[in-house]
Amino acid sequence: MPDLSAFPITRKWPAQHPDRLQLYSLPTPNGVKVSIALEELGVPYEVHKVSFDTNDQMSPEFLSLNPNNKIPAILDPAGPGGKPLALFESGAILVYLAEKTGRLMARDPGARYETLQWVMFQMGGIGPTFGQLGFFHKFAGKDFEDKRPRDRYVNESKRLLGVLERHLQGREWMVEDSYGIADIAIFPWVRNLVGFYGAGDLVGFDAFPHVRRVLDAFVARPAVARGLDIPKRDA
Repeated sequence: MPDLSAFPITRKWPAQHPDRLQLYSLPTPNGVKVSIALEELGVPYEVHKVSFDTNDQMSPEFLSLNPNNKIPAILDPAGPGGKPLALFESGAILVYLAEKTGRLMARDPGARYETLQWVMFQMGGIGPTFGQLGFFHKFAGKDFEDKRPRDRYVNESKRLLGVLERHLQGREWMVEDSYGIADIAIFPWVRNLVGFYGAGDLVGFDAFPHVRRVLDAFVARPAVARGLDIPKRDA
């Protein structure tokens, strides 16, 4: 049985199954990327909820695993060389899981790099932009009289959706018509934009039928449905 006691995070979130991958997360767009991937891959894992309500992400134990105090993060007892691996950043975790299992990312070098480019497109563009739009539209930013900051992110969100729309025309999924980590990276954020943030009308989502088509196919997957609710939300 692996010994994870050297990792301080296990003091706050003890591993009941130390032989399984440990996931520290919340059901946010970034968090569910990893739970969806794990569900798709069938990798045994144990989930630990990192509650922002009690500032768990600022605890010394969590910071020992992710000094950037963001979810998700993982601790894999069976990392490279059979040694435990601690890893943060959702994009890096997706790549790691795909390479570890040989699934959800093409082995062909060209397709592999195409996958990586779209994962980075999400990390550098879609995530930050949609997140800022959510702030200005749904949260505290909605009270700002000056709407120029909000409109900046509205316009950039439309541009990014346009990039996806043009790319998905004639394609089933993001890369080589094969479902993979690029889709898992991107579509939780698209879902959040039009769902939780309620910004569909604001960005004119009806003008992006191919994005909607792939979003619908994404959320219809059973593993996605499971992963979107891991860890369970508070009742």
